[in-house]
Amino acid sequence: MSESDSFIEEVTEEVRRDRLYALMRRYGWIAVLAILLLVGGAAWNEWRKAQAEARAEAFGDAILVALAGPDAAARAAALDAIEAPGPGGAAVVDLLAAAEQAATDPAAAAARLLEVADRAGVPQVYRQIATLKAVALPDSGLSVEERRARLEPLASGAGLLRLLAEEQLALLDLEAGARAAALDRLAALALDAEATAALRRRVTQAIVALGETPPAMPGTQNDLPAGQ
Repeated sequence: MSESDSFIEEVTEEVRRDRLYALMRRYGWIAVLAILLLVGGAAWNEWRKAQAEARAEAFGDAILVALAGPDAAARAAALDAIEAPGPGGAAVVDLLAAAEQAATDPAAAAARLLEVADRAGVPQVYRQIATLKAVALPDSGLSVEERRARLEPLASGAGLLRLLAEEQLALLDLEAGARAAALDRLAALALDAEATAALRRRVTQAIVALGETPPAMPGTQNDLPAGQ
């Protein structure tokens, strides 16, 4: 390489370096700001997570303290005084308070549960649980027709809640005098592959109590023969 070429290369490199420094002086603050935003955003997210965990822990502790009350009325009052962190938390408090209220005022408890079931913004699973609890309460004041209307959408769904809704519908059939329809529902539940052992046991016992023979599961024997 000639001396002139070497000189030109050195000058070019120096010009590039000067331009780079000029760009850094002009726009370097953007890179610094981006780094600060990234670090600040991560710190903010961690703070929010810590705050959410602290609220959840405080909420759980408040529920435990409320449930340690001396009687149902005191427990219900303590639950009502809890400030729930969001619609889901409020639904949990109402479910627990209704359970305490059910022993002394089942009609009010059922009304409270149905209010949860109809409340906007509550997670679906809580609305479904509230519905099942309301229709299953003795002396709830709800008519057979109203309970059936609440249960039928659940029975058309999926999972364990569907089976529990079918069980309640079978009990409603019996209450309405539709013995054959109730037995059909109970037999279908006994054979349902998704039924739990506890549910299948309850259904089998109900069929036997009605004087019928429970259907045998494929490859098994009946838990309770008719007449026992």
